[in-house]
Amino acid sequence: MLGPRKSIEKLAQRESGHSLAKTLSWPHLIALGVGAIVGTGIYTLTGVGAERAGPAVILAFAIAGAVCACAALAYAEMATLIPAAGSAYTFSYAAMGETIAWVVGWSLILEYSLACSTVAVGWSGYLVGWIESAGVHLPAMLLVGPHGGGIVNLPAVLVALAVMGLLIAGTRESATLNIILVIIKLVALSIFVAMALPAFQSGNLEPFMPYGFASTEIGGEKRGVMAAAAIVFFAFYGFDAVATSAEEAKNPGRDLTIGIVGSMVVCTVIYMAVAITAVGALPFLQLANSPEPLALVLRELHQPLAAHLIALAAIIALPSVILVMMYGQSRVFFVMARDGLLPRSLARISPRTGAPTRITLMTGASIAVVAGIFRLDEIAELANAGTLIAFISVGACLMILRRRSPDLPRLFRCPKPYVVGTLTILGCAYLLFSLPETTLIRFGAWNVIGLLIYSLYGRSRSDEAQAIARTV
Repeated sequence: MLGPRKSIEKLAQRESGHSLAKTLSWPHLIALGVGAIVGTGIYTLTGVGAERAGPAVILAFAIAGAVCACAALAYAEMATLIPAAGSAYTFSYAAMGETIAWVVGWSLILEYSLACSTVAVGWSGYLVGWIESAGVHLPAMLLVGPHGGGIVNLPAVLVALAVMGLLIAGTRESATLNIILVIIKLVALSIFVAMALPAFQSGNLEPFMPYGFASTEIGGEKRGVMAAAAIVFFAFYGFDAVATSAEEAKNPGRDLTIGIVGSMVVCTVIYMAVAITAVGALPFLQLANSPEPLALVLRELHQPLAAHLIALAAIIALPSVILVMMYGQSRVFFVMARDGLLPRSLARISPRTGAPTRITLMTGASIAVVAGIFRLDEIAELANAGTLIAFISVGACLMILRRRSPDLPRLFRCPKPYVVGTLTILGCAYLLFSLPETTLIRFGAWNVIGLLIYSLYGRSRSDEAQAIARTV
């Protein structure tokens, strides 16, 4: 039983006190996309990817980028067709029904929460490396969670709480600051490429694919190009946060298309340049699993000042990723509460800022706890599982609504929608099953908990269930 579907017309209706303010234009949306996409993935997970695939991490970035490009086209059509907050959750509600929408929304909550936590842990790695390179040594017990023999990753906790405070201050203010942070990140990555590219050695690319293409278990760990793609995939998503902002866009038809497609194009070019430069400049075994791989490359090339500045840029700018992901999570949570699937009291909007303060507080606190305790690679893999489910659903929604409602006005029309939708589903499914088995088990457990909550609370209290009850 897939549950009732919500009509596209009904999705456009807003109750007083539960409507988000229209404060964002296309420069804000491109910056939101680039701010979310360019972050921990390229600054930190490059080392993790190299450890899993060797120099073929470059190919892993290309595969993950191609899958995300298909998903981005599907998102662009769906976001302009249904310009309401909630992204994949909202699209699924209209195309496939309430039960599927709940699973997708519950997966999105996991995605955004763990993405924020992943970036917070990555940011902590750069901060600690930067401080210690200056000769200052901090208490180890406060720099890593229990998995590493410490108590808590305190820097990761503090940055998550700081970003939460910024979001509570208001959406436009947060988005404007994000533009500044994005510029800092892009300048830093350009400097990295300019300084490290002259050290490129083709010998560092051999053997190019030491662990093969498919995701296979070697020495108790997943190895291969697809194993790397399944985790560096984290480096590309973020454009879905632009779709989540649909309700706050001033001109959704124009601004969402530019924001989603534009941010993907910019980031794909940047990623390929940085990955080729990093792997070509340093043997992958040195790069593998470094918490600050780009700074490490520059230090090994005897560029300590440049390494110091790259790390500083990461420290200043990586919080923009936390900001965008926390923003996306709070909006999905907000829409699910507004639809009655979660307590409606959570969907209250601050009259001063036009933002959902209660949900943002809950989101920030939970993200800080996860960031303080868990390991970076485990968090990123579980976040990827949630994202892949959301992308699969959007590919399906694209094809379902093209067949069911072909005459609806579409401000952006995805080219060859059935090809793009099918490639999105197949590509994401392959990446999903390339994740470690423990990650898939944890993801399954998360959704079992979610379905219990839906069965016991949301199914009988949703707007659609209440509407059906009134007609009986």
